[in-house]
Amino acid sequence: MKCTLCKHGETRHGMVSVTLERQGTTVVFRQVPALVCDNCGEIYHDASVSIQLLRRAEDAAAAGVEVDIRRYAAA
Repeated sequence: MKCTLCKHGETRHGMVSVTLERQGTTVVFRQVPALVCDNCGEIYHDASVSIQLLRRAEDAAAAGVEVDIRRYAAA
């Protein structure tokens, strides 16, 4: 797919780290599947991956976690 940000690069499948912050909670997810632009590095996630990341970050915030680092695993 052509990158929608830079309009020059092509996206490739890869694994990235994602940091989410909410309500004083910081959660870092490692090895998250994504499409990554080979020109500018912009990252694109499937809707299902984004939903899982947001849900897990909200669960961590609700549990009172301040900082957490975890490996992403598809449910």
